[in-house]
Amino acid sequence: MQYRRFGRTEWPLSVLSLGTMRSLATADVLQATLAAAIAGGINHIETAQGYGASERYLGQVFQQGIDRRSLYLTTKVQPLPDAASMTAAIAQSLDRLQVDYLDGLAIHGINTWNHVELIRQPHGCMAAVRQAIADGWVRQVGFSTHGALDVIEATIATAQFAFVNLHYGVFFQRNAAAIAAAQAQDMGVFIISPADKAGMLYTPPPELIELCQPLSPLAVNYRWLLSDPRITTLSVGPAVPNELQPGLALANDVGPLNALEQRILQRLVQVETEQLGRTQCHQCHACLPCPEQINIPEILRLRNLAVAYGMQQFGEYRYGMFERAGHWFPGQKGNRCTDCGDCLPRCPTQLAIPDLLRDTHQRLNGQPRRRLWE
Repeated sequence: MQYRRFGRTEWPLSVLSLGTMRSLATADVLQATLAAAIAGGINHIETAQGYGASERYLGQVFQQGIDRRSLYLTTKVQPLPDAASMTAAIAQSLDRLQVDYLDGLAIHGINTWNHVELIRQPHGCMAAVRQAIADGWVRQVGFSTHGALDVIEATIATAQFAFVNLHYGVFFQRNAAAIAAAQAQDMGVFIISPADKAGMLYTPPPELIELCQPLSPLAVNYRWLLSDPRITTLSVGPAVPNELQPGLALANDVGPLNALEQRILQRLVQVETEQLGRTQCHQCHACLPCPEQINIPEILRLRNLAVAYGMQQFGEYRYGMFERAGHWFPGQKGNRCTDCGDCLPRCPTQLAIPDLLRDTHQRLNGQPRRRLWE
């Protein structure tokens, strides 16, 4: 296991962090998973109030012999409208976890401009966070986000946070500017779900496996991320201990990309261009805003991946979240397009966007899936 400085927190974090959203079966399962993570060198544990019984299970585990002081512990609390509510929420997490302090508190899901306004209020939730730091309840504060790039950049610009948790990877590079903004403030960078939401890379399609040979698609994404020294740590979220192994096997290779890895990445770019031709969306986001609140770039990104790399199952998984996940995955589905044409003159490559939206809906709509915490 390799370790990196987590920005200005100065924590030496393992390049893999244990996320607990999926280790929800029982306290015993979580204990076994945590023990395996520690044995593999992981020293950062992340949970959230929204992860079912995860905080309570961790609290039970900490009372059964695992030395909490040898770990960095972060939990997440959603932004609340007033200081009193935030103080109560932080106290609730401490009680559930059965600890006296949190190494990290992340404001969970700053995804909208309304959330940005909540953290800008001088006497709002961040006042409670500052008091919690002064009282020794919390040592460092950061934020997590599934939001648009401009929302992430605005949140970083408030200069209230020492770290950020965000999505980024080979198949989603939109947040590159946010990584640069975080580095400019010496913030720790924590990558969310570099396996599942990055492309269901634990179970990749045959086409993608072939394109990434002799590496696995998961290894390509991990190597691409960990070759970037601005990135501190990647979240791994096993449901059971043996699901840690693929990540642990990659946790020592953090140097620059070698010639083979660069060729694989070039191959992926070339194949995407060849397979999509004039239907390729280049993710400039100039098509937004859409009068029908359709998330055009994300829908067309999923189409890109399905057509170019055979990532059909992943496309169905993510497309099925539209209209079901609120601000965590906003936007209407492609069949909501009314052919108003508002987006067409803004597209620099003159894509037939309404036709591509309908095509994507036909390809990916599938059957709705249960979300993990439902």
